[in-house]
Amino acid sequence: MTISNFTQEFELARPQLKSYILRITASIEDTEDIVQDTFIKASLKIDTFRGESSVKTWIFTIASNIAKDNLRAKKRWPETVTDICREKALANPDYFPEIANLMQTSTQAKFEIKEHIVFCLTCIAKSLPLEQQICILLKEIYDFRVAEIKEILQTTEAMVKYYLHTGRSKMITIYEGRCALINKEGTCHQCSELNGIFNPKQNFEVEKNKIEFAKKADDPDREYLLGLRLKLMKEIDPFSSNGSALQLHHLEYNKKIMENFEKKEE
Repeated sequence: MTISNFTQEFELARPQLKSYILRITASIEDTEDIVQDTFIKASLKIDTFRGESSVKTWIFTIASNIAKDNLRAKKRWPETVTDICREKALANPDYFPEIANLMQTSTQAKFEIKEHIVFCLTCIAKSLPLEQQICILLKEIYDFRVAEIKEILQTTEAMVKYYLHTGRSKMITIYEGRCALINKEGTCHQCSELNGIFNPKQNFEVEKNKIEFAKKADDPDREYLLGLRLKLMKEIDPFSSNGSALQLHHLEYNKKIMENFEKKEE
C-alpha cells in the first residue's frame, strides 16, 4: 500500500475515528492528538500492513491502543457523573453566562434533546470498564464485526461477546435507576431541566416525543430501549451536529470536573 492510498483511506475513516476517540476520552484536545499520532504511527508502519484486515480496522487498532495507553492511569467516571457535574454547574456563577454567550455566537449551539440524550450516553458509558465501553462503541456505533473487534482489542471473540453482554447489562441497570425518560422515578431530569433553561418557549413533552427512543420509553424491553439510544448516537456526529458546540462545551466541562473529583478522591 502506498502512502497516497493510505492517506486516502485515513481521510475516509477520519470522521468516525474522531468521534470514536472523543467518546472514549471526553477530550477534544486528546482526540486531536490521538488522531494525529495514529496517522503518524500508521504512516511509519505501512510496510507492516499485510492486508489481513481492512485498512479501517488497522487504523482503529492503532488508535485504540494509543487511547488505552492515554487512559490507563485515569479512573473511570462514576455512574453519578451527571449529578456531580450538575451540582458544580449550579454553584458556578460563570457557567450559564458562558453557555448563553456560546448560544449567541455559534451556529452549532442549539440545545436539542436528542443530542443531550447522546451526550448522557457518552458520559454514562465512561463508567463502564474501558474494554466494555470500546466494544459497545465499535459494535453498535461504528459497525465493526465481533471478529474485527477481536483484532482491534487483541483478544478472543468470546471475550468480545462477554464485554458486549456485560457492558449492555450494566448500562441498562444504570438507566433504569436514573433516567427519568424511561422511569418516572428516575433521579436524572437533566433533559427537561436544560430544555427549560435553553428553550423556555419549547414544550418539552412535545419535543421529547419526536424522538423514537422517548416515544417508546414505556416498552418493558430495556435491551430494545438501549438499542434505540445507541441508534441515536450512531446518527449524530458530535463534531458537526446542530448542537455540537454546546455539547462539546458540556463534555469539556464534565471532564474538568471529573479530573478535580479524581484528585479529591486520591
